[in-house]
Formats: sequence, structure tokens, C-alpha cells
Amino acid sequence: MAERNTFRLMLLILGVVFAFLYIPISVLVGLSFNEGGLPTAWTGFSFKWYGALLENDDILGAAANTVVVAICSTILSTFLGTFLAVGVEIRRRNGKWLETVIFAPMIIPDIVLAIALLSFFSLLGAKMGLHTIIVSHVVFNLAFVCAVVRARLKSFDWSIVEASADLGASTITTLYRVKVPVLTPAIVAGALLAFTLSVDEFIIAFFTAGAGRSSVTLPMQIYAMIRFGVTPEINALASIVMTVSVICLALSQRLNKGGLSG
Repeated sequence: MAERNTFRLMLLILGVVFAFLYIPISVLVGLSFNEGGLPTAWTGFSFKWYGALLENDDILGAAANTVVVAICSTILSTFLGTFLAVGVEIRRRNGKWLETVIFAPMIIPDIVLAIALLSFFSLLGAKMGLHTIIVSHVVFNLAFVCAVVRARLKSFDWSIVEASADLGASTITTLYRVKVPVLTPAIVAGALLAFTLSVDEFIIAFFTAGAGRSSVTLPMQIYAMIRFGVTPEINALASIVMTVSVICLALSQRLNKGGLSG
């Protein structure tokens, strides 16, 4: 009897938590199909606000910038993060302090990292634009990619690396013929996670973007639009961004879980 009551209590707590998390999201998605222009009054079902997004040049430009930033930062952070993870894992016995330095961007508040990057670019006299956002997102994503790849490396059989070396394979050959094939699921999972973080990120992009619309991303565009009030068009745009993020994150989790179990 006690176990049954405990189970019911756990279900109740779980239900409250999920309701707290997903009811606001459900409201957001539902109102994106509202035919009327009012943010709360339901007047009918319609896809017209999603069609309106395709006719808005500002949103299309911001979407293009977001894709460019996300793809470039994902490629760079995945490449650097993978090699960083391998290097840290090899030196793990003597690299505890190194782990702390590498994973610091994961725990440092975004606003602090944004101010630090802004100060750094200002000190260099760099002109702000998409390139500074890309560099900033690489710094931000690097630790996350490294963490995902290192999780796979924890179960990596290093004896096959030693066997490859004994057979006369060079370090580069061992890397691309032995390590990379085994780490591929984790690398792809890390890349998807980096892409998701880059698409969603607002604070760092806001601080390191240049003047004008040439470096405006979708989160920045949503922020600019919402200052004039919440509309179904904003709900539709936010729903699309959220859907892309959820799909990428789900694929990342699935690949990472599959890699770890394999």
C-alpha cells in the first residue's frame, strides 16, 4: 500500500512538473494558428501567420543569417571540440585543471561571456558582424561538443590504438582509420547540439553583432518584434525555431545514446 501511494505521489509530481514546462509551450504553438491578430483571443484556425513569415523580408534575412552562423560555428566547434576531447582524454591523468578551463564556458553566465567577448573584440579593434558572432558561438559551443565526444571516449578501447601503432600506422592514420569511425556518432551528436545552441542563442549574438540588419539573427529578430507586443506571427516564428531546436536535440540525444550503448 505504501509503495502504491509513493508511486502515485511520484506520478503527481511528475505530472505537475511536465504541466509547468509544457503548458506554456502548448499555448504558444496553439496561438500561432490563431486566425485573428489578437495574442490571446481565439478566433479560428489558420496557417496564414506561417505564410506571412515567408513574405517578411526582415525575418527571411534574419533566418539566412542564423543558418550561416549556425552552420559555420557548428563546423568549427565540432572540428576543434573533437580534437580537444581526444587531447584532454589522453592527458586526463595530468589534466584536471585543464578540464576546468575547457568546460568553464558551460557554467559561466551567458551575459558574462558576452561582455568578455565584446571587450575582447573591442580591444582588438575588430569590426562587429556575422564573423564576430560566429567566433563567439564557436567559443560558446566548444565545451559542449568536447563534453559529448568525451562521454564516448570514456568507453573507448584504447588497446586498438596501441594495436594500430604496433602495426606501423602513423598517428594521422590511426586517427582517421580507428578513432574517427568509433567516435562518429558522438561527433554528429555534438554537431547537432552545437547547431541547436547556435540557433537558439541570443545574448552573446546580441552583444557581438554589428550595426544594421546585416548581422541580425532570428532570436534577435524575435526580440525586436516582441517589444511592440506579442502577435500570432511572433508565435509562429518562435514555434518554428523551437521545432528545429527540438528535432536537432532529439537526434543528438539518440545518436549519443546509440554511440554509448555501442
